[in-house]
Parts: sequence; C-alpha cells; structure tokens
Amino acid sequence: MMMLAGLCLLLASCTTNPYKAPADVAAPPRAARMLPDGLAYQVLQPGTGTVHPSAASIITVNYTGWTTDGRKFDSTRDPDGKRTPASFPLNKLIQGWQEVVPLMVAGEKIRVWIPGKLAYDNRNRPGAPHGMLVFDIELLNFKESMENPSPGFFRVENPEK
Repeated sequence: MMMLAGLCLLLASCTTNPYKAPADVAAPPRAARMLPDGLAYQVLQPGTGTVHPSAASIITVNYTGWTTDGRKFDSTRDPDGKRTPASFPLNKLIQGWQEVVPLMVAGEKIRVWIPGKLAYDNRNRPGAPHGMLVFDIELLNFKESMENPSPGFFRVENPEK
C-alpha cells in the first residue's frame, strides 16, 4: 500500500500542467531585457536562424498568454500538452508582439512582459484581458506576406513567361 502511494506521488510529480503560469509571471526578472516603452523579454531558448521576421511577415508560433495574476487567457496548447501552432499576419497583432517578434529568429522561444498600453488596454475588444500580459512565444517559422510586402521585397509576377 505504501509503495503504491509512493508510485502515485512520483507519477503526479512527472506530469506538468501546460497552462500553469511561470513563477515570474507577476513581473520581469532582472535578467530580462527592458525596452524603453516598458516591454521586457527574456530568451528561454535560442533560435537557429539569422533572419528576422518583418512587420509584413506571416508568423507561425506556439504561445501561451497569462495575466500577471497567473490566469491563462489564450494558448496554442491543449490541456493534454499537445501543441497546435497558429499563423498570423504580424502587423495585425497587438503592438507588443509587433515590437518583440521581429527581434526573434526561427526556433527561438521567449517570455515577454507586455504593458497594457502595448496590448489590449487601448483597444475595444470585448473580453480581452487588460493590464500587463505575459506570453511565452516560440517562433516556429515565418514568411513574407505577398499582399503586404515589406520595403525592399518585391513579387515577380510571371517569372517563366
């Protein structure tokens, strides 16, 4: 009986809750890089690329977002931990994402603390959280949008004709 209880305790400690807020969700740690507008970020896992997305990029990411009291409000992870990546035009996302994602490279994972003024505080979006938001963002890949190319990017209409 005691052995069974010990085994259950061991197994319970091995499972992790993919929605559990990180310990530093309330405020950025000293090791985080602070930008002048109050946005802070910390690299959790370096990426493998050298090219950065632009504002006109379509990004594919895994992410989870929390309020500073630890409440998860959005995620690409299911309760069982399975990830379902999401793709977005970067220029359609909140200002904090538009600022920090172009600093990333493919494969990089960061934690970012976004002040409310760079998130939803100035937007009329019912149900959106307000105040500082914390995201773990993993940039899987990105591509330039053909509808809204960045400066210096051009489209060849009929390259074979």
